[in-house]
Amino acid sequence: MVEVTAALPAAPILLVEDDPTTVDVVRAYLEHEGHATAVCRSGGQALDVLRQVTPRCVVLDVMLPERDGFEICAEIRRRGSTVPILILSARADEVDRISGLGLGADDYLVKPFSPRELVARVAALLRRAEIGPRPPEVLRLGNVELRLDGHEVHVSGAAIGVPRREFALLAAMLGEPGRVFTRAQLLTRVHDTDEPASGERTVDVHVTRLRDKLRAASASVRITTVRGIGYKLEGWERP
Repeated sequence: MVEVTAALPAAPILLVEDDPTTVDVVRAYLEHEGHATAVCRSGGQALDVLRQVTPRCVVLDVMLPERDGFEICAEIRRRGSTVPILILSARADEVDRISGLGLGADDYLVKPFSPRELVARVAALLRRAEIGPRPPEVLRLGNVELRLDGHEVHVSGAAIGVPRREFALLAAMLGEPGRVFTRAQLLTRVHDTDEPASGERTVDVHVTRLRDKLRAASASVRITTVRGIGYKLEGWERP
């Protein structure tokens, strides 16, 4: 086992779990299969480690000190990481499973669990990650181009200024045009875990500002309100 106080492997399985018995069992089974394993025992430690190293997979408990697993999952995705995430939780309700998967987790395993099943699920996630397509660095729709690596938005080749949170919203919707996003889902893209949580209506403010910028730049995309749910982005021909 490699604790966060020791030198970290280049690409470990990151186990975020505060229960000592679970840590010992999961670590033993993962390392028996040849996986280098780093262990964090709180949500705060996990965020620190994720700034230092890119794991091959994250095995993430929900009930953690400092920050819970759902917050960590949302932050990982907000940072743009596609690392596979397996959530471990004693919370077996359907709403909890849906919440975890909706925040970007790839799998959800309910406690108590079989360690062999956990190892098999991790192996499956790693296989999918290895054969999956590399995420694009540029997203395009109509005359709008968003460059993830340079944090730039261009409309008909001209750059427009888009603040970080509006950029995150546009990246989410441009990556899946036509998909309806709830305000809660979009909020995870604009909320910094180091800042107090803001209400879902904050999303409305960012969407309004983003709409104004796209309209002023004659963008051939528009953000449509889906009443009672949230928003979606569509391509369209400006009159």
